[in-house]
Amino acid sequence: QVQLVESGGGLVQAGGSLRLSCAASGRIFSIKSMGWYRQAPGKQRELVAGITSGGSTIYAASVKGRFTISRDNTWDTLYLQMNSLKPEDTAVYYCNADLTRVTSKAIEPYWGQGTQVTVSS
Repeated sequence: QVQLVESGGGLVQAGGSLRLSCAASGRIFSIKSMGWYRQAPGKQRELVAGITSGGSTIYAASVKGRFTISRDNTWDTLYLQMNSLKPEDTAVYYCNADLTRVTSKAIEPYWGQGTQVTVSS
């Protein structure tokens, strides 16, 4: 099976920084893309940042210039460096990966369990 495990969330004051990590494990054949999503109470889950296997990145307009997505060379770990945090960044942050497993050629989405980020004003 495949697992994505996030870490690094917590409580921070406005203007502060946090770094989220997402560790991927299991019988993974290849990862096509990975991303960070977030969901605030009463709101839909939204894309925060994504990165493809080729290294291309995409960011939500609300975080561009403040957040940076990156990964290690083996795709074992995905990161989200979050600077200049604002109260409106408060949400549960989820790691996502579109990947193929060793036993299947189909590209499937996988999700982590989420990590809470709370930014106080």
